[in-house]
Amino acid sequence: MAPLFEHFGVGVWIPELGGCVDPTVAGHEELMVLLGILAKREVTRARIRVRSAMAVQTRDQGRYLGGRPPYGYRLVDAGPHPNRSFARRGVRLRRLDTDPHTGPIVRWIFSQRLSGHSFARIARALNDTEVPPPSAVDPERNPHRDGWRWQVPTVRAILANPRYTGRQVWNRQRTDHELIDPDNTTLGHRDVQRWNTPDDWAISRKQVHPALLSEADFVAAQHVRVTREVTPGRTYRLAGILRCGLCGRRMDSHWTHQRPGYRCRHGQNSATTPQPDRPHNAYVREDLIVAHLPALVLRLTAAVGDAAGEPLTALDAVEHLRASGTTLTYDAVARVLTADTELAERILIG
Repeated sequence: MAPLFEHFGVGVWIPELGGCVDPTVAGHEELMVLLGILAKREVTRARIRVRSAMAVQTRDQGRYLGGRPPYGYRLVDAGPHPNRSFARRGVRLRRLDTDPHTGPIVRWIFSQRLSGHSFARIARALNDTEVPPPSAVDPERNPHRDGWRWQVPTVRAILANPRYTGRQVWNRQRTDHELIDPDNTTLGHRDVQRWNTPDDWAISRKQVHPALLSEADFVAAQHVRVTREVTPGRTYRLAGILRCGLCGRRMDSHWTHQRPGYRCRHGQNSATTPQPDRPHNAYVREDLIVAHLPALVLRLTAAVGDAAGEPLTALDAVEHLRASGTTLTYDAVARVLTADTELAERILIG
C-alpha cells in the first residue's frame, strides 16, 4: 500500500514519529517495516489465544459458539453470559434443542441409512413426500441457497455431522487465505473454506444438548456402503474397469436393446444444465469390447514374459484384468480401447 499512498499523496500518521511518514527517509521506512512485523506478530498471538479459548470452551464447557444450528435443532436460551461485562449488556448464552418438526426427519434419515439405503434414494424419498429441505425451513440463515428440493450433498452432510450425538463440535472447517494469482500478489487473497480432519476437531467431553441418535448408530452410519442393485438377468462384465477416454470418468453400466452396454455423460446429469461445448454422450456395446479382450490380454502377458499356453476365453480375460487391477479406457471418437498399464496396449474397436 505504501507506493499507492505515495502516488496519491496520502499521508500516513503514526504515533511513534509524532507526524506523517516521509518515504524518502530511510529511517522512516525501517520503522514502518518493524511496526508491520510487530503488528503481524500480535495478530498471530491474538488468533492463537482466541482459537485456544474456543477449543477449551467447546471441549470442557460444551458451549455453543455461534453459527447456524444444524438441521433438526433450534436455538433456545441458556441463561446469562458468564462474562460479567457481556451479561450487563444483556448478552445471553444459547444452546441447541431438538426441533419438534425437523428432529424426527433427521432420525428417519439415519434409520434409512442404517437400513442400507443410498444418499440418492433417501433424497428422492424426501422429495416425493414433499418434506421441506433445510433451506426452506430456515431461509433467513440460508440466503445463499436458492433450491427448494433435497440434494444428495445435503443428505450426506447431515449423515456426517457428529453434533447429532448430543456433543458439541467445533473447528470442523477452516478458512485458508490463498493468493488469487501467485504471479501478481497485488491482486490480494481469497478466502477458501476447507474441511479439517477429525483429529483437529474440538469435541465436548459430555453430551450438552439432546441427542437425536446414539454414538454407536452414528459410527455405524459412517461405515455403511451401499452396493448398486442390478436387475435380475442383467450382468455387466466390465463394470468398474471401463473408463471414458474423453473425460477420464468411469463409464456407467447401461442396458440397451436387450444387451449390456456402457455410456458416459461427461459429468452431466439430470440435476445439472449441460454446457454448450460439452461432448456428446459416449456409448459402447459390451460385446464389441469383450470380443477383443483375449487378444489384448495375450499381448499384455506376452510383453511381460507370461504368455498363456491355453486358449484364453473372454471371461478369463475379464478375470485377469480385475485380478491385476488393470483398467480399460475407451475413446469413443477414435474407437480405440487402451489398457492402462506401464506397457499400454491399444486395440481398434471395429
